[in-house]
Amino acid sequence: MERIPLTGNAVRVEAQPRISLKMAYADRPAGLSEFAKYGFVDLSGTIGKLDQLVALVGDSGRSAVAALALSPDPDQALNGLLDFAERDKAAVKKLLNKHDQAVRFCAVLGASKALTDFLRRQPDAFNVFEKSHSIDLGPEKYREIITSQVSPLLKSGFSTAEAWNTLRKAYRVELLKIAIFDLTSSSPQEDLPVVAAALADIAGGAIEAGLAIARAELRLTKDHGVFTDLEIDATKIAVMAMGKCGARELNYISDVDVIYVAESASPDVENHRAVEVATKLATRMMRAMDGTATEPDLWQVDPNLRPEGKAGALVRTLESHVAYYERWAESWEFQALLKARPIAGDIDLGEAYVAALAPKVWASSGRENFVESAQKMRERVMQFIPANEINQEIKLGPGGLRDIEFTVQLLQLVHGRTDASVHQRDTLGALEALTVAGYVGRAEAAQFAKHYKFLRFLEHRIQLSEMRRTHLMPTSEAKLRPLARSVSLKTTAETLNSEWERVKVEVRALHQKIFYRPLLSAAAKLEGTSLELSNAQVEDRLHAIGFADPVGAHKNIAALTSGLSRRAAIQKQLLPVLLEWFAKGTDPDSALLAFRRLSEDLGESPWYLRMLRDATGAAERMTQVLSNSRLATSLFERIPEAAAWFERLEDLVPMTEAELIVEFNAIVARHEQGETAAGAMRQIRRRETLRIAMGAVLGELSLDQISQALSDLTACYVRGMLDVVVELPGSSVSADKPLEILDFGIIAMGRFGGEELGFGSDADVMFVYEPLPGIIPELAQKTAERIISDLKSLAAD
Repeated sequence: MERIPLTGNAVRVEAQPRISLKMAYADRPAGLSEFAKYGFVDLSGTIGKLDQLVALVGDSGRSAVAALALSPDPDQALNGLLDFAERDKAAVKKLLNKHDQAVRFCAVLGASKALTDFLRRQPDAFNVFEKSHSIDLGPEKYREIITSQVSPLLKSGFSTAEAWNTLRKAYRVELLKIAIFDLTSSSPQEDLPVVAAALADIAGGAIEAGLAIARAELRLTKDHGVFTDLEIDATKIAVMAMGKCGARELNYISDVDVIYVAESASPDVENHRAVEVATKLATRMMRAMDGTATEPDLWQVDPNLRPEGKAGALVRTLESHVAYYERWAESWEFQALLKARPIAGDIDLGEAYVAALAPKVWASSGRENFVESAQKMRERVMQFIPANEINQEIKLGPGGLRDIEFTVQLLQLVHGRTDASVHQRDTLGALEALTVAGYVGRAEAAQFAKHYKFLRFLEHRIQLSEMRRTHLMPTSEAKLRPLARSVSLKTTAETLNSEWERVKVEVRALHQKIFYRPLLSAAAKLEGTSLELSNAQVEDRLHAIGFADPVGAHKNIAALTSGLSRRAAIQKQLLPVLLEWFAKGTDPDSALLAFRRLSEDLGESPWYLRMLRDATGAAERMTQVLSNSRLATSLFERIPEAAAWFERLEDLVPMTEAELIVEFNAIVARHEQGETAAGAMRQIRRRETLRIAMGAVLGELSLDQISQALSDLTACYVRGMLDVVVELPGSSVSADKPLEILDFGIIAMGRFGGEELGFGSDADVMFVYEPLPGIIPELAQKTAERIISDLKSLAAD
């Protein structure tokens, strides 16, 4: 099978200037218009600032225009150049004398205020711009690079603050190299996997150095507890990276999610003591990342994905971790382990952790509540997005990164139970493996990968500016313009927004196309599909998304999509998204079967096919009702034409008591036989119960409205049936003219009397009668009993 290159490559390509600058900035006649073409906004101020730059650094200031024109924000970059030239004109002149150096320097100044501030604090980092840097060094090399800067300081009497500052500076120097690589790449979106991996690797290096500082604190001071050298040496601690860091696809700024595992390496030190030491090491390491020091904090190390969350122990032994995941873990916790990777500390212990828990991760999709748990976790994330931000969210919003990541992870967990080839940590690597293994179509995977890189690229550039943890698309022209220039120098803010909106729509559509559409391929030949799953693979996927009887569901899909009819063609197109909606309900199996029966009853009705094809809201409402109400499902078998109500929500408003009375009275008036009249009344009751049930499931009715509607319907139904019994031929008493023998009444009791009926409520009543004058009591008693018997018989349904 041909391999699809989805993850980009690590080959370094030094960017070349994209603009040919044949004129010096001082050629004034066309100066302002030329500067506008180069990306400057402050046109009148630019010439004056360039004059100042030339005055400070000489002719190299003139040639800086070419480098500035390649920067995401030339105005910001020029301001930075002036500031640094006033601080150290020789250093700036040296950088501007060589074009490649100037391009690197201006790219950083125009893209990142945070890194510009770092250079102000640490001017000796200027030498980083003197050459291009390879960044695909790997986790081990970055641990060595950053730790080597800290280790010489860790002697008796060392300063913790100085060690922290050194660690943070070493980290940011490597971060600067990564940013230069990224900002000067000729294909930054294709190089994104390399950049994200390097960001995760330097985070691991910082944590490794933080552990070294923490061990030195415990060994050389008594400030954080009293521990012997043996206890410190015997304590093995592994830092397990989770999420994006574990997958080596980290952002420029993000919390680093971790789990700690520890044990003793010596028979002379008990495990519980090693856990105490490890807990102190972990605590002090975290402070090295975010504690107060001259060099600002890096990011937070977040250990809250550990067993029992914030309430659980910070550090556990491997045995304790395994016991927790065997007995107590929820389904989402296994999904969180999908990307677990040792990044610092005892790597062998970390690998043992992965080996012990990996089988449980890949078996987790077989758990009863697997899909429900995953969906709820995803929905909870969406619920926490402020309403005014949801359309700006690059990561969590509709059509965002989380949609792609969720789809890929779900597919991995479904098929990874039996196929180890999809056991990949990173999103793009997993998507490639799923494609090679035949679980995702080539065209769909390529499009998904392209959109993932685009969205991550936007996220990276936005965060790089101020090193703030944000996933929001900017709205101001001033912030959108540099972001657009990062995509390409010709891209405008308007063009970027249009492209982003298009990508969001396509990502949302791709989710159902990639996960649900292939479910049909084994049952029906889909035109244009690039993927066909086997029966077993389809049934695995159906089971994973919540179908209790995947074999039966597969048969229903085959029945719905077989043949060449117009109905089958429409259902082939609709079923992928309908299956997704069915799976969100409480009983997708019954829903799919009910939909099949409904389609068989109404399949050739023009209005039904039109509703399925054109009324997306109606189709979604139908899946909600069919998958969440057995009552409605059973009633649809008797009244399939009620499906028309899904198209108009106003059709779900219950009939009033007055309207029901008119309809029931009309039935009595136009029928000559009691049995046929009773049948018509039973059909009205079913129809109206279905209408109320649909409104209830869809949230169109309040509890009070539901109770009132059911109570009115039941009261009118009982009254109507009483009229049938005493007035129309066919009952055991109608021939005896019972209304000439007694007065007969029905008293509603309990919840019926209080007009508080629910769908499962009985209609509790009391029957009362009174003989008319001249009628013997015994005759009235027998007549009343016969009325009650006939009423119960006819009303039963």
